[in-house]
Amino acid sequence: MQAYKLKARIDQNGQLVITEPIDLTPGDVEVIILQSATTEVPEQSKRRASGVKAFEGLFEKTQPAPYDFDPDQARWEALKEKHNL
Repeated sequence: MQAYKLKARIDQNGQLVITEPIDLTPGDVEVIILQSATTEVPEQSKRRASGVKAFEGLFEKTQPAPYDFDPDQARWEALKEKHNL
């Protein structure tokens, strides 16, 4: 199986649009999508809380974790702060 790396985008309708020409013979292909880490989250796909009233509005005020977030490092930093290490 031959691999190709192309630039593409997802339009407002959720359709994959390849933004550069490609020279392939007609036939079936397998598509693997890797989304860029710097791509911003569109407004319509904001996180929503469940039906619990206590969580209403909670997720709209938060930001997604950065792509290089290390949960183990965050735990260690919290433990150091808690125990004055």
